[in-house]
Parts: sequence; structure tokens; C-alpha cells
Amino acid sequence: MEIIQKFGLETKLFLFQLINFLIIVFILKKFLFKPLKRMLDERKRKIEQSLQDAENAKAALENAGEERKKILADAKVGADKLMASVKASADETKEKTLVEAKSHSQQIIEEAKNKASAEFENMNKQIGKMSVDVSSKILSKVLSELFTEEEKQKLMSRALERIDEKITN
Repeated sequence: MEIIQKFGLETKLFLFQLINFLIIVFILKKFLFKPLKRMLDERKRKIEQSLQDAENAKAALENAGEERKKILADAKVGADKLMASVKASADETKEKTLVEAKSHSQQIIEEAKNKASAEFENMNKQIGKMSVDVSSKILSKVLSELFTEEEKQKLMSRALERIDEKITN
């Protein structure tokens, strides 16, 4: 007990800080991490669906190319020239489709990242404000029982300044 007093640790203040920390952890878990995880899972599902659609389009293009090859193999010499141009066209279309699908999926990923980042920053700001309000109320309640009104105001202003410094850092 003597060591605690030498270091200036106040058990009541420590308990209130611990309770405040647990409240903040609960709020973060309930209102930030669960909705954020749900949103990220939904984004992931959409991206996977887009990739699956791209795979289906690629398979459809390959099947179309094989059918063209069978039909063109039965044609005469003139049809051989036509087959070469159709095959080149199909490859070009396949390439364009793949490039567009990749571009679209990258765009979706970037949008998801940007939205998640913006929402994360917004939640951090809100949590910071809420923690300052909660800390202020706790300090007011604790200090009203221990100190005079003037001492209480000095301690509260000093504590709130430190909390604001911690939040902005």
C-alpha cells in the first residue's frame, strides 16, 4: 500500500479509468467492428461474384470459340480465311472482356477500401468525442465528492486537456 501511495496511484481513479476503458472496448466492439466486418464481408462477396461472372464469361467465350472452330473446320478454303479472322476477333474480344472485368473488379475493391477507410475515420472521431464526454462526466462526479468547486474545475480542465492531447495524437 505504501508503494502505491509513493507513486501517486489512486485506486478510485484507476478503477474509474478501467471501467471507462471497458465501456470504450464494448462500444468499439458493438458499433464499429461488427458493422465494419459485416460491410467488408458483403464487399468481399460482391467482388467474388464479379470474379465468378468474369470466369463464366471467359468460359462462354471459350465455348463459343470451340463451336466456331468445328463449323469452320467443315468449310472450304474460303472458310479457312474467315476462321482466322473470327478467331482473331474472338481472342481480341476475350482480351477486352478480361481487361474490363479486371478493371471493374479493381474499381470495386478501391471503392470498398475508400468507404471502409472513411467509415473507420468517422467512427474514430465519434468514439473520441464520446470518450471525452464520458470522461468529463466521470471526473465531474468523482471530483464533486472529493474537492471544492475551484479545485474540481482546475483538475477537470487539466484532465480534459490531457485527454484531448491523447485523442489528437
